[in-house]
Amino acid sequence: MLVPLTDASARTCGGKAGALGDLLRAGLPVPDGWAVPLDVYRSAVRDASSASETRRNGPAAIADRPVPADVRAALADAVATLGGAPVVVRSSASDEDAHDGAAAGLYTSTLAVRGVDAVVASVRACWVSLHADPAVAYRAARRRDADPAMGVVVQRHVDADVSGVMFTPARPDGPTRIDASWGLGPSVVEGAVNPDAYTVGADGSVDAVTAEKRTRLDRRGDRLVTRVVPAPDRHRRVLDDTDARRLADLGRVVGAALGGAQDVEWAIADGQVWILQARPVTADLPPATPPSPTVRPAAGATVLTGAPGSRGTATGPARVVRDPGDFVHVRRGDVLVCPWTDPGWTPLLRVVGGVVTETGGVLSHAAIVARELGIPAVLGVPDATLLLGDASLVTVDGSAGTVTRAVG
Repeated sequence: MLVPLTDASARTCGGKAGALGDLLRAGLPVPDGWAVPLDVYRSAVRDASSASETRRNGPAAIADRPVPADVRAALADAVATLGGAPVVVRSSASDEDAHDGAAAGLYTSTLAVRGVDAVVASVRACWVSLHADPAVAYRAARRRDADPAMGVVVQRHVDADVSGVMFTPARPDGPTRIDASWGLGPSVVEGAVNPDAYTVGADGSVDAVTAEKRTRLDRRGDRLVTRVVPAPDRHRRVLDDTDARRLADLGRVVGAALGGAQDVEWAIADGQVWILQARPVTADLPPATPPSPTVRPAAGATVLTGAPGSRGTATGPARVVRDPGDFVHVRRGDVLVCPWTDPGWTPLLRVVGGVVTETGGVLSHAAIVARELGIPAVLGVPDATLLLGDASLVTVDGSAGTVTRAVG
């Protein structure tokens, strides 16, 4: 019922598990674990309800389906081999982490999972997320597989001191881009913090931009807790030059093993670097050094700056969204202005003309999806929801990293 990650392939276990299996077979530092194959989902869910019923009823058609007894027994054995240590349960869908679309952040992953009951519930949550509204909207926008399946990765949890995302270069002479912050990775990948940003050249040169990292995410028992970062550490670099080069060197090995530029989630715990997942880079990043804005603002206009997240420009009414209750106010062509984006907000990205967030980096899930959909985005704009009034006319320049509010 389970496949050791060392034996996993994308064909049998989904994109994420397949990539991790390739990396383990290449001798790279990936936490050990298992994959629940695609066929287990097909047997447990699709055979119990027709594919048309699953598409029609979405998560409701799956949520109450029991995980088969033999799968539960296999998961109990796997958890026992770790001596009760916590695990991470990650999605590994058949249409996830592909060259033509990453589906970044759309499916469920759960950290700090302890005990077989919690692992089983997390596996079911992955299955359910395959047919949740954000995933369905993403597949429709990308014209992706209309009848996908869900594999699942169950992997040893890493209590990270530092973590982040790395984009490896497409060419041997290209730079490596790294976003990093304190604690566990969701702070960076979900855009909940403004991370430090590093560019490591092929010659080993390191350019670092240090951000104010106000919070960090850590495990406490079987819970995740958000803590305030002590003031002296907020503006302190997360990585020194040696760490940045070490990550970049490892990233180039990952890219060689997987056959192209990769979006890599990594963690450092007790000095050990771990590769947590890797997917193909699906859209080009904006330049590390932003160009000047393409349009000179009118006298009296308000110009805000942030991290260039997705190329292009868009002009439209600002629509401030702080929670799902604000979704009903969003109209086609609006510029989405929000504290950060949750994967559940992905359907909005099919409607809006541009995206502005108060926190987050160029390698976050929101930026990845925006680039795939061709929507300009500027991230990490302080107090954007306050300074860009709802319905005010704004222009987003996702290459230059500027947001301009028109006069009046």
